[in-house]
Amino acid sequence: MNGVRQNQIQEGTTVFMSPGAIVFNWFRGLLSVAIAIGAVWLMVGWYHALPNTVVISDNASAVHRDDQTRDVRVTDGSDTRTRSLSPMERVAAWRPGFDRETAMLLGGLLLVTWSLAGRFLKVSRLFTTGSAPVQEILPGAVQRLKRPDGSEIHMEIRGPDDAPTVILTHGWSLDSREWLYLQHDWGNRFRVVTWDLAGLGKSTQPANGDLSLEKMAGDLLAVIEASGPGPVVLMGHSIGGMTILTFCRQYAHLLGSRVSKLVLIHTTYINPLRTMFLSGLWTSLQKPLVEPLLYLQIALSPVVWVMNCLSYYNGSVHSSVSRTGFYGSGNQSKIDFVARFYPFDSPAVLARGALGMLAYDATQALPKIPIPTLVVGADEDPVTLVEASQHIRKEVASGQLSTLKQAKHFGLIEHNAEFAELTAEFILSNRAVSP
Repeated sequence: MNGVRQNQIQEGTTVFMSPGAIVFNWFRGLLSVAIAIGAVWLMVGWYHALPNTVVISDNASAVHRDDQTRDVRVTDGSDTRTRSLSPMERVAAWRPGFDRETAMLLGGLLLVTWSLAGRFLKVSRLFTTGSAPVQEILPGAVQRLKRPDGSEIHMEIRGPDDAPTVILTHGWSLDSREWLYLQHDWGNRFRVVTWDLAGLGKSTQPANGDLSLEKMAGDLLAVIEASGPGPVVLMGHSIGGMTILTFCRQYAHLLGSRVSKLVLIHTTYINPLRTMFLSGLWTSLQKPLVEPLLYLQIALSPVVWVMNCLSYYNGSVHSSVSRTGFYGSGNQSKIDFVARFYPFDSPAVLARGALGMLAYDATQALPKIPIPTLVVGADEDPVTLVEASQHIRKEVASGQLSTLKQAKHFGLIEHNAEFAELTAEFILSNRAVSP
C-alpha cells in the first residue's frame, strides 16, 4: 500500500461537504454536545458544593467554614443567627485547595474553554507562519435570478468587460467566497462571474426542496444566460464540477457555442461515495446508514445546527478540514477560512444536497464533451481520489490532467498561486488540447 493510502487511513474522517461525511458529522456533533454538557455538569456540581448559609454573631471576631455542613460560621459572639448566602457570596466564600471542588471547577473551566474557544488553538499560529488571512474584495455587479422553483440565485460580476468570461461554481457547504484566493491571484485578467448554489451563501432555497444536480445545472444555465452574449469558461470545484458535468449532459448543444472550455477541480463523474477512499465500504453503507442519517439531519436541522456551531467553536471542524483538505503545515489561516463556512449553512440544505449527489451519474456525458477540458486533481485527496480525475481525463477526448502534488481536497486553496497560474494559462491558451 502506498504512502497516499496510508495517510488516508490514518485520517479516519472526511471533509464535511461529501455524503460520506454525514457519519463523522454526527459523531463530531454529539461529541461536541457531550463536551458542553460535561462542562455544565462540572460547573453546576462545583457551585452546589459551595457553602450556602452563614451563622452570624453580633460581636463576631472570626469566620470559619464548617466542612461537615458546608456552612460558613461566625464565632466569638452572642445572639447568633443564620441566613442564606447569595450566589455571589457563595462564590466569594470558596477557597481553592487540593480537593474535589477545586478539581470540578478546573475541569469545568477547561471544558468550557475547549467548547467555546478550542478553534483558536487550531489557528494560534496565524501570525507566526506567514500565512495571512485572505482579504475581502469589493462587491461586484449583483444580479438576483428568480427561478421557477421559488429560489433566487445570487450572482456577481467583476473584471474588465473585454476579458474572457469565467463562471466559477463553488463546492458544497461553501459559497462564492471560496474563490477569494483565486480572484486575488488572477487580478483583472478575467471577467469573473461568481454565484451561490441554491440554499447557500446569499441564494435562497427552492420551495420544493429540490437540490438535485439537475436543478443546479438548470441554475447554472440561468447564470450563463445572465452573464452576457459571449462564450464562457465554466470552472467548478467538487460539486461545482459535478454541476458542470450534469450541465454537459443536459445542455450538450451549448458546448462549443455558448461554452468554450471547462475546468473541473477535485471532482468526480459519479456518486462520490464510489470515488472516495474506502469506496466499497461507503457504498455498502449508503442505504443502511448514510441515507437514514441524512434524512435525520433534515428532520433535526435546528438541533444539528447547534451541534455544528459547537463543533466549529471547539475546533473539531478545523481538525476535519485540516486532515482531509490540506496536506502541509502552515495553513492555519486557510483552514480557518474554509471552516468558517460551516456554522452558517443550513443542515437541512446540506443533507438534501448530499442526497442529490448520491443519485448523480455523468458517466455517459464524458465522451460527448467536444471542448477543451482541464481536469485538476490532487494526489492525496481522500474525498475525491485522483483516479476519478484520471478517469474524466481519459474519457473526455479534448481533456488534459494537471495533478497538484502534496495536495488534498482544498489543493486549489493550499496551492493557490500554482492553481491560479495553471488555470489562467489554460483559459488564455488558443492551442488545441491534445488527447
